[in-house]
Amino acid sequence: MMKTERIKNYWKQATEDWNYIFTKELKTIFRDGGVLIFFFLVPLAYPLLYSFIYTDEVVRDVPIAVVDADGSTTSRLYLRHLDATPDVHIVSYCADMHEAENLVRRRDAYGIVYIPESFTADLTAGRQTHVSAFSDMSGLLYYKSVLLANTNVSLDMNAKIKVERAGSSTDEETKVVEHPIAYEEVNLYNPAAGFASFLIPAVLVLIIQQTLLLGVGMITGTARENNLFRHPVPIDRHYTGLLRIVFGKAMAYLMIYLPISVYVLGVVPHLFRLNQLGAPSTLGLFAIPLLLACIFFAMTVGGLMRRRETCILLIVFSSVPLLFISGISWPGASISPFWRYVSWLFPSTFGINGFVKINNMGARLIDVRPEWDALWAQAIVYFLAACLVYRNDILGARRRFAARLDALRHKTC
Repeated sequence: MMKTERIKNYWKQATEDWNYIFTKELKTIFRDGGVLIFFFLVPLAYPLLYSFIYTDEVVRDVPIAVVDADGSTTSRLYLRHLDATPDVHIVSYCADMHEAENLVRRRDAYGIVYIPESFTADLTAGRQTHVSAFSDMSGLLYYKSVLLANTNVSLDMNAKIKVERAGSSTDEETKVVEHPIAYEEVNLYNPAAGFASFLIPAVLVLIIQQTLLLGVGMITGTARENNLFRHPVPIDRHYTGLLRIVFGKAMAYLMIYLPISVYVLGVVPHLFRLNQLGAPSTLGLFAIPLLLACIFFAMTVGGLMRRRETCILLIVFSSVPLLFISGISWPGASISPFWRYVSWLFPSTFGINGFVKINNMGARLIDVRPEWDALWAQAIVYFLAACLVYRNDILGARRRFAARLDALRHKTC
């Protein structure tokens, strides 16, 4: 009977502690303007900003300059077909390459197409001819548009030249000569081959992790500045009080980020008509370990924040490297082993890959089991790490407070 009473009293005390910590953390969040910006304004605004920037998906009508050294009917036909493609737009017909290069230097054009003097003569004699395409490589999308437009036009003209020389008498023979092997190009999981469908899903997951890091880091830095780690919940020899502190704070962050995650991972892709092939239930089950791993990771990293502003200096710059090593902007198989192992320390790596598979490829939970398991493992490891960080902070704050009291007593005496 006494044992039952002790258990009831323990759970009653634990519940009171959780509620107290949970409520206090929510008050801290809503009273801090900087934290509100990172927890609400940034997750609400940044996904819209990124999606608006890349809403056109692909680059169209890239301005290019042309140098037609041949000046024949055939070369002009090539250029007319080139200008008619949706990828490039001819803005200048230059007399020589020097003039065209100056346009590229001034950014009036982002590519150059050079047709040699022997263009028509080579075709007439049955020899292979060449068209040179130059592109401003400061933006890979310019290169893609210039190359794609020239490739399509050259293939189309090649097919017509073969038909003319074959002298086909029927439509079927013409079709066989023009395209001996019929093929159909299908862009899996990104039908428009668009930049937004490729990049935005990764950015959305990264926004959740980075805003949590910034917000929690700012809260932790403020607590250290004001010596607020002298918490009323005791840390006994079984560390149950410490678990209540970490768990109570984490539940406050989780309550805020559950609706934020629904908006970021569900509403934003729908607003901009990005791929959404995954089942909402699968995405919800995957988001739970993702959020827990991000929360406990943020609480652990918060141990580095000695001042309120430190988190901005340490975390903001890391967003681009984390995107690179996630295996989305650069193929994961081509990343060096060292950086691959480094990427496994961050929840964003497994979160990005799992979210892309579910949302863009329609994967089921069993298909993302490696990422799901990795996020649960990270959640457990970072939970334990956060407990150690908070234990050191709380005990350190209490020692400093006790030292100050002793100093004041000696001074009074």
